[in-house]
This record gives sequence, structure tokens and C-alpha cells, in this order.
Amino acid sequence: MKNSQYLKQYVQNHPENKMAWYLLGKEYLKSGQEGKANYCFNQAGGVYEAFEHSKVPADLLRDYEERLLEAGREKERRRLRLRRSLLALILALLALIPANAAAPGGGPAARPVAAVPAAAPAGEAAAGTDGSAAAPAPQSAPAFTAREAGAAGFASAAAQLAGPGTGPGPQTTAVLGMERAGRWLLWREKLPLSFLAEKDGRGKTTITAYDAAVCSCTPGRPDAGLAAAAAQWQAREEERAVLASAVAAFRAAKGRLPAGAGELAGDYPGNWLTGLTPAMERELPGLLRAAASASGGGNAALPGSAAPGGAGADGQAGPPGAGGGSGALFSQPLEIIVDKANHRLALVSGNVILRNYKVGLGGERTPEGRFVLTDKVVNPNGKDDGDFGSRGMQLSDTNYAIHGTNEPDSIGRDESLGCVRMGKADIEELFDLAPRGTPVSITKGVLPDEPLHPQNRLDLPDTGNQTNPRKVYRWLN
Repeated sequence: MKNSQYLKQYVQNHPENKMAWYLLGKEYLKSGQEGKANYCFNQAGGVYEAFEHSKVPADLLRDYEERLLEAGREKERRRLRLRRSLLALILALLALIPANAAAPGGGPAARPVAAVPAAAPAGEAAAGTDGSAAAPAPQSAPAFTAREAGAAGFASAAAQLAGPGTGPGPQTTAVLGMERAGRWLLWREKLPLSFLAEKDGRGKTTITAYDAAVCSCTPGRPDAGLAAAAAQWQAREEERAVLASAVAAFRAAKGRLPAGAGELAGDYPGNWLTGLTPAMERELPGLLRAAASASGGGNAALPGSAAPGGAGADGQAGPPGAGGGSGALFSQPLEIIVDKANHRLALVSGNVILRNYKVGLGGERTPEGRFVLTDKVVNPNGKDDGDFGSRGMQLSDTNYAIHGTNEPDSIGRDESLGCVRMGKADIEELFDLAPRGTPVSITKGVLPDEPLHPQNRLDLPDTGNQTNPRKVYRWLN
């Protein structure tokens, strides 16, 4: 019951910590005190539901509990160190008093006592200067994935990372945290590292937390190299999602896979993609081989969709595979959603929002329903500053389109004749992100208000002629 005593003291000092309540309930349950356990589980709220339903392995929970308890012990050790430091200071001051100094009251002087530094408690040598535990260095180059930040995301990711199917030998996986906004998870630029999962050759998994909401402690700090590698992984995942969605759209339209990059990024109207980066060109052959060997429709072209376990209930892919690589995070094709209620256009994969732009609409003149990007053109009607701006994407061969505008003040308002207007930087990035064939849904009340786009926008190389001077576009601007 020693852990129960520590945890009881911890929740008394931190009653808002849901994870601590959950762990205390588990301790009470072990000792047969079901009434106390149920009270603690009620206090734990959603954390109890998340962890019980995710079936997190027992060794991970023990490791988590030990970290939480260690935070309390470390606090006690800091108080002990402070008392010892004060004692050492007093003894040092006594040592400075001259040996022949008169003691108070005229008696003989007190004999000075040498100040001896007290030994640090076991385990403190690895502590940081701020009292937090120093994060261990990764044993191998990590793979990356992303989940919802906090305890719920930890439960989901840890259960998968600790389970079978991740390959033999030591493995290290860095998990990035995404904020939740209602039903959506937000794919921000430079997502923060949530925790590091290190699995040894015997199957034991150790968690190093970088998010206080995960460890309920003073978390460690990731080194700059790990953070830089995470940012590079995010950029690759975006490019992989764009490429995979283009392959899936091509397959759905043509009934076959593209022969190569030339069929995806050709001249208009074969510009399914604006172009391919060198990384996308390296990725394409493997993606096509995986799609050719997979059964099913267009979605089979998506990397990771045929992986063991498939996508999780949250629409995200399973954990990365073995060998130090990364499994594809975005296991569902990219889709555009337009929200007429708050003038937003989002690019999503499953329940993850990659971008959320502010747009101009036409109120009731903008139709609701399902469409597809059937035509993508640079400089519609030969102009980059005309009514349709520098980019246009037609919706299902109708007179409606998503395009730029020469009236930037209309963004956020209902001033168009039905089309979706975007700012120049936004439409040019979306043009690169959304392949031809991307589905579009126009509806109301589904997207968050907060705009979401990176400072360093995606910019694919222009590999073909994407203008169409032979056609005059008469979209309902």
C-alpha cells in the first residue's frame, strides 16, 4: 500500500490531476477496496474511459505511475537538499568565526566544526539543474507519428506502440501531440513532441515524456536534433499525403495506376499535381508497388492503408513499422470541406485538419453538396490578377469554382455569385496541396473558426504548362 499512500498524498495536493485519481483507483482496486476505487475513477472522468478502453499494457501503466510518484519524491528531495544547504551554510559561517573569539556571555569560544557536504540521495546524479529528470538519449534513430495531445492520445498511441507487429529488436518512436478542436485534430506547423517510446529487444517499452499532461510531472526537454527531425518528418508526411491522394484520384478516374510521375504532373489537363519534389519522386515507385499489390479501390493506393491493424478509430494510421522508418500518418485521402456558416475552407484527412483557410462565399448562392475538382488551371483566362486570381479549380464541371480574387476585401463575406474566393497565398498553396480529383463538400457548421496554415507554405515545383488559353472560364464569380 506504499504507492497508495504516495498517490493519496499526491491527489490531495493536486486534486485536478485526473491521471493521479485513475492510478489511485487502480491501487485501491488491487487491495479490494472497490468503493474507494470507484470514487477515484469518478474523479478521473474521461481519463478512466480512455485508458480502460484502450487496453494499455500493464508495464506502461506501472512506468507512468512510477514517473508520477517520482515527481512527488523529487519534490521531497528538493526540500531535503534545501535544508541541507542551509545547514551547510550555517556550518560554513561557524567555520569562519576566529578560534579565539569570545562566546556570548564571556565564556570560551565554541570550537568550529567543519562543514561536510551531505551525500545526495540515490538517483539524484541524473537530475537536471531544475530538479526534473534528465531525458535519456534515444538509442536509435526514431520513427515518428502523431496523436491527440494529453492523456487520451497517450493511451491510444502507447497501446499500439507497445503491442505486437512493430518488428524485432530495439525501436524508438517519437510521438507528436495534436490539439483537439471538437471532432478535429489540428496539424500545426512544428507540432510539439509529446513523448518518446523506446522498446527494447525483449518487448519492454519505456516512455520519456515531454508533455506535462502526459506524465503529470516536470517533463524533460527534447534536444534540438529531435525537434528538427520531427519538423522534417511533418513536411514529408504532407508531401506523402498529397502524392498518395493524387495516385488514388488517378486510379479512381482511369481505372489503373499512373505509369509514373509524368502522368501525374503533366501539362494541362494532365496536371493531377502541380509537380513532385525530389522526395515525392523517390516515394512514388514504392507507393505504386504497394498499391498494385493491394486489393480494393482507389484508397488502396494510400501508403499505410494496408498495414496490419489499419487506421485507428480516430482516422489515423497505426504505429510506424520497423527499421527506423515512418508509417504513413494520413491513411485517408485528402478532402476539401467548405463551411458556409463561418466562411472557412479546410483540407482534411480523416479527422485531421491540415489547413483551414478564410474564404469569401455567396451566401445562399453558394450551393451545398458534394463535388470533385475536375479542372485545375493556372492564371484563368490568361491573367494572374483578374476576377479569378492566379489559380482556379472547377467543381464537378459546373459554373462554380474555388479560385483567387482581385477583391481581397470580400474574403470572409458573402459577396460572390456562388464561387469560393480565396486570398492569393491561400489559393496557390491549396492548388499545390489538393490534386485534381479531390472531393469537395460544401456544408454548414462543421469547421473550427481558427485559421490554420504554416508560415512556410507548401510550394511544389511547376513541372508542366498548367495554363489553358483555349478556354474562356465563365465561373459565377
